[in-house]
Parts: sequence; C-alpha cells; structure tokens
Amino acid sequence: MALGIPSYRPTITGTTHMVSSGHYLAAAAGYRILEEGGNAIDAGVASGLAINVLFPHWTSFGGVAPIVLHHAGKGETVEIDGLGRWPRAASIDYFNKNAGGEIPVGILRCVTPAAADGWFTALKLYGTMSFEQVVEPALELAEKGMPVARSLHASLVSGSSRSQPGSAGEEVLWTTWPSTTDILLPGGRVPDVGEVLAQKDLATSFRRLIDEERANASRGREEALQAARDLFYKGEMAEEMVRFAQEEGGLLTMEDMASYQVSVGPPARGSYKGIDVYTCGFWCQGPVVIQALQLMEGFDLQSMGHNSADYVHTLLESLKLAFSDRHAYFGDPDLVEVPAAGLLSHAYAEQRRRSIDMARAWPEMPPPGDPWAYQESKAGRDVVAAPLPFAEGGLQTDTSYTCAVDRWGNAFSATPSDGITGSPIVPGLGFIISSRGSQTWLDPNHPCGLAPGKRPRLTPNPAMAFKDGKPWLPFGTPGGDTQTQAMVQLFLNIAEFGMDPQQAVEAPRVSTWSFPGSFWPHAYLPGLVGVEGRVDPGVVAELQRRGHNVDVWDDWSGRVSDLCAIEMDRDRGILRAGADNRRESYAIGR
Repeated sequence: MALGIPSYRPTITGTTHMVSSGHYLAAAAGYRILEEGGNAIDAGVASGLAINVLFPHWTSFGGVAPIVLHHAGKGETVEIDGLGRWPRAASIDYFNKNAGGEIPVGILRCVTPAAADGWFTALKLYGTMSFEQVVEPALELAEKGMPVARSLHASLVSGSSRSQPGSAGEEVLWTTWPSTTDILLPGGRVPDVGEVLAQKDLATSFRRLIDEERANASRGREEALQAARDLFYKGEMAEEMVRFAQEEGGLLTMEDMASYQVSVGPPARGSYKGIDVYTCGFWCQGPVVIQALQLMEGFDLQSMGHNSADYVHTLLESLKLAFSDRHAYFGDPDLVEVPAAGLLSHAYAEQRRRSIDMARAWPEMPPPGDPWAYQESKAGRDVVAAPLPFAEGGLQTDTSYTCAVDRWGNAFSATPSDGITGSPIVPGLGFIISSRGSQTWLDPNHPCGLAPGKRPRLTPNPAMAFKDGKPWLPFGTPGGDTQTQAMVQLFLNIAEFGMDPQQAVEAPRVSTWSFPGSFWPHAYLPGLVGVEGRVDPGVVAELQRRGHNVDVWDDWSGRVSDLCAIEMDRDRGILRAGADNRRESYAIGR
C-alpha cells in the first residue's frame, strides 16, 4: 500500500465496467443497467435517479444535477449544467421589499427545477436506453419502498425536533409542510433505520413520464424522451408545480418552466503535471479544483510528505487563494463577465503562488488576484469586498454523487442535490422544486447577485481527469463548500502519492472555512480549519503555530465530504473504484 495508508474496505477492481455512488443501492442500480448492456451514461442516469429516491434529504428529481461526461464514440467531453434559473419575477428589490432582505427557507428560494432535464438530456444525447429502462430501479425503490438510510433517519430526527438551525439561520421549517411530512413522516413519526419507506407520489410521477414516453415510442427513442421531458416542463406536471408554487407565494410561472433548458457545452479545463482536469464551469465552484491544483503544482509535495504540516499548510493556503477568486469572480457567465481564461492560466497560478508564506497562514480570506492581466480581454469591474466575520448558517454539507465507466471507454460524473429542508414537496408529484436560490447574494455588485433568469453559483461540481486524452478518473463528492477541497485531496492522493482509490478516499482530510460560504446567509469564519482526528497532533500543533485556527473533528467526519472515484488504469487494463465510508457510499463492478 502506498505510504502505508490503510484502507478499511477493499478497492473494487474489475476489467469491464464500474459504478461508485453515494448509496449502495444507487451503485447497484447503475451496475444493473451496465449488466443489461447500457453504457456509462445510461448507468449514471439510473444511479442518479435512484439517489433522488434514496436521499430525499439531500437530493431531488426536481433539484439540480450537474454532469460531466465523456462519450468515446463521439469523441466529446461535455458539461450539462443541470442547474435552474431564477424566475423572471425575481429581483433583489423584490426580496428587499417582500422578504425583509432575506432569502427565506421555502418556496421563495425556488428556481426552475433542473435535475429532470439534466437526466433526460444526458440520456437523449449520449445514452442508448429509454427513460423507462433507466428509471426502473428508482421506480422500484419509490413504489415498493426503500430501507431508510442512517443519514436520512438522522436528518428526519433533527428536522422533526425543530431545534436545528436552517440554512437561513432559522428553525428548520420542513415539518410545517404537510406535503413533505405526509411522505417522510408516515403516521407522524420518524421511520427507523432500515425500515421500509415508500414514496408513492414520486413513483406515480415516474410512471406518468414512462406513459408519455411509451405514447411517443413510434417517433423514435430521442423524440420519445423529449416528449416525456416536455410533460415535465411544458405539460400537466409543469402546471401542477407552478400552481403549487404560486399558491405558496412563489414566483415560478409556466413561462419560466417552458423556456427552461439545461446548458450543454465544454467544461472548464486545466492541468496538473500533464493530467488534464475537467470540471463544470464558473456557474459553479468547480474551477476551484483546477486553480488549487495548478497553484500546488509548483511545490515539491512528495518531499513535504503526505499530510505533513508543510503539505497541509500549502493545501490550505492554495485553497484560500482559489476561494478568494471564487468570491470575487465566479458567477453565471451568461450574465456576468468572468475572467475564465486568466483564472485557469498557469501563468496566473505562478503569480498567485507567490502570495503563499510557508511560515504564516493568511488570517482571513486573502485579497483576490488580477486574472484580467492574464487574458486578452481586459474588461473588469469593482471587486466585491469580503464581509465581516459571520457565523450564522453553520457549515453545510448536503448533496450526493455518482460516477460510472463502461467497456467502451465512456465515463460519467454527476453531483445531484437539493433536499427537503429547502422547499416543500409538491403534492401529488413527490419531489421538491429546486431551492438552489439559497446560493445567491442580494448584492447587485456581487458576481452572484440575484437577477431574473440568472443561475445561482452552485456548490455541486462533478469532475473528470484525463491522461493522454482519455478518461482516467471521474471523481466527486457531496459536501457544500468542502467538495472542491476534498476533491483536490483525493486527486493528489492518487496522482502525487500513489494511493489506490479506496486509500485515497479514506485518508484523513482537512478543510478551510476562511471564505464567505455559498449558502444564505453566507457564513464567514476567517482562519478556521477543520481537521479529522486522525491527523497527527504534531501537525495540528504546527498548523496552530503558523496561525491556523484549528478545530479537531471526529476521526471520520462527514463534514469533510464523501468521495467516490473510479480509476481507469489503461496500462494494466483494469478499473479500480473507491467509495467513502464516512457516509453510505459504495462501489460495484466487474
């Protein structure tokens, strides 16, 4: 084993196909599709749909589902944003006048539901199967029932106690929504771990889409998929969502629904020592992974030693620089000019690297750099200032993840999200309308300031690394603002320190919180570093000496995310998958 790092689960190894997912039944769903002859995109969608059933506290069919995929036959690597947009009636002025300058928990933070279109679009453009085929495992789980996972049970217990802070610093409100509690608190009680819980309304929604697809089967697979998708966004299901949203005081309209379509295009791209790294673009936080890796590329990490004080300090300071740029520049490129080329350039990374003092930590978020100087376009705007320290809102780590690869060289990486604590389940449909508006600022000068039709800056951010132009490592994780941090550590564990995927996901992790958080009301905790209890106490002491405010967490903490990855070792013709044991992730393949 590399560096003597133990792993408490075996690395799953095979030669044909593989799935690694946030829940073992979601991994099984994807594997089932692969065994039936589907490709990695079919399997990834099937696994994602199963996650939407298994983790209603973290994800939803009406939520978000950003995707990065590679289709070997077409020679294409693309992102599908799977992210909704603010309704046309939404504005900063509206929230200031009608919501007290807050983005409150509930229907007002809802943007257009996007996950459904993300799944349909991936399947239509790059899959081989029908919606009916890939949704079958999820349909069975919703209709016949699923065993309640520990994380779901814990979420239901904490929510039903009405004593936990919500994402707006308020009491959790989902227990006041009968459409949610009727499904997830049957008989008015929290189901036990392992107890079978059915979601009949969600099953009915799946069946309605299947029926629409069947009714249009004579038009061909793609047209039948489009018809089912249009039922969701232009037909009766859309009408039901809009009617409920407006009854609850929301802003969503049929025009918002009918005009919505996911974006498909090239991902953000960078590199680390000749390994190409693709993430979703600047409408999410994905490029933080690229920036941090390119900053760290200039250090001799191996000589420092894995998780040594020098290594962890370098990691944390690099992440702080990347998060500083995230705060200053990342936003929806459709409505905000983002210096993308400059931010992703190696020359810019080299310049930013000089800001790292190996003897002393930045006590707060560092000032942003000037990426405009590293690209042809020199346009710019005033950089938004960092707020005062602000702890309200807590450290949020929701979401899930899945990835899949197949025998034909296709690869799929997706991070579905949006659970029940953000907005109510739509009666009769069994899923929420995306509450991702929580990742917005009510500041017109902020790149993520609210505007009609604008995408909030998303935390979920799947990734994929390539060697010699071919997929090598689809990887990702849930975890809010820790996602990119955990992903950087996993990548370096494998690429720099020679770990196998299971070792890499289990190795102790650290995190910084020295930036304004993504979730409303955007907690800012300058200098805070969270480390797992397995990190050497001597390293912790040295980090404190250098000025880090270190908080030692549990040995195995879900707050440092829940990684999954599949390594495609072409030299030996094998696939190796890792799945984090911090939550319920598992991998399966052959």
